[in-house]
Amino acid sequence: MALQGPQKTVLQLVGVVTLMGALAWASVPFYSWFCRVTGFGGTTDVAESASDVILDETIKIRFDANTDPSMAWEFKPVENVMELRIGETGLAFYEAYNPTDRVIAGTASYNVAPFEAGNFFTKIDCFCFTEQILKPGERVLMPVTFYVDPEITTDRDAKYVHRITLSYTFHETDLPEDYAALDSGSPVQTTVN
Repeated sequence: MALQGPQKTVLQLVGVVTLMGALAWASVPFYSWFCRVTGFGGTTDVAESASDVILDETIKIRFDANTDPSMAWEFKPVENVMELRIGETGLAFYEAYNPTDRVIAGTASYNVAPFEAGNFFTKIDCFCFTEQILKPGERVLMPVTFYVDPEITTDRDAKYVHRITLSYTFHETDLPEDYAALDSGSPVQTTVN
């Protein structure tokens, strides 16, 4: 039995809406994967260890720090600019301070500019990999260990990059359950075996 006019149209519309919903749902993880693989949008690379190759050519790294308007922390780079040989491991610090009277958790989003350098800026370790929690009045130094991949010098577009900006923005996040109990003044229950 073949579908007739209105039934066929309704079925087609339901199919289109379902397809659009599925595409919208898949777009965020797909875009995130695409950026990690290609370095598009200034997404950095991650490595387990330092580069095996260090060139005589140098590159300047500029450090930038921001907070989301709703984030109460003060956040800044300790050093604004660093010059490294390409492939050399760098260690930079950012300082965060919680001037409030409450515990605050935050996560840092990041990017690299120009975007062409994203796939060649490689982090070995970074405070941005995990959630950070600061108690009232606490001030901490947060390290990032990185290098610029020597392959940047042979890339069609990135080989013209001589200065890279590493930028972080801290956003407030919900406190983990054990910290939330401490912050509210409620007693934390522990289990003793």
